Amino acid sequence: MKRIVVLASGSGSNAENIYHFFSKGDFAKVVAVLSNKKSAKVLERADRLGIPAFYFNKTAFCSEEGAIKLIRALSPDLVVLAGFLWKIPEFFIKSFPNQIINIHPALLPKYGGKGMYGSNVHKAVKENQEVESGITIHYVNENYDEGAIIHQSKTTLLPADDVHEIAQKVHLLEYEHYPKVIEHVLKQQNGSQ
Repeated sequence: MKRIVVLASGSGSNAENIYHFFSKGDFAKVVAVLSNKKSAKVLERADRLGIPAFYFNKTAFCSEEGAIKLIRALSPDLVVLAGFLWKIPEFFIKSFPNQIINIHPALLPKYGGKGMYGSNVHKAVKENQEVESGITIHYVNENYDEGAIIHQSKTTLLPADDVHEIAQKVHLLEYEHYPKVIEHVLKQQNGSQ
């Protein structure tokens, strides 16, 4: 069975969606959820779902002797970022080459980079009067939102859509596509990990 480790900083709705998608079969499962925020709702969700959950601070995350040791011990086939807001250190990326993916709430390369997350993205999309937005699922590299794109999905925006409505449309795409893309990426792996 393929093993997924989720890193999240917020409420964890995507993490829970991923958990439910894979709990229906025996192909893959979420083996742990890790968060950089002690008060993140994702930790409560994980606990409720019976998923081992861990908190780490910046020092532990940025140290080769810290959180990465735990993640290595979990032997993940894929590390999935689901609303995780810290930049991934280079040593971390080298430890899991082509095994870390992220979802971004816009059509990259537009509206990516440091500070471009959540409502910040949707506000920028609204201010620029975009006629569409969407999601980008991509591999993680050493730069924010610049890794190779795996999948993009679009949604049409109406002039009357406010930031909240844009966010809702994008969330629907996240819930529909992220688990399926994770499954696809796992199926593409050679199984030697």
